[in-house]
Amino acid sequence: MILVMYVDDLIVTGNNDDHISQVKKELHASFKMTDLGLLHYYLGVEVFQSPHHIFIYQSKYATEVLQ
Repeated sequence: MILVMYVDDLIVTGNNDDHISQVKKELHASFKMTDLGLLHYYLGVEVFQSPHHIFIYQSKYATEVLQ
């Protein structure tokens, strides 16, 4: 399992859905938090998930920088 935190944003991921659910329950019991579902955007990185792949890219961020 991987848990990534930056200021007030948190990513929880791994290959065991039951373990992830348990950790989320424990975190929710101690902290005010909202589960936003699948990751789509985090710190300038766009994320697309399919059943077999995860694609990450920064085209939106790059466009904003160039403007």
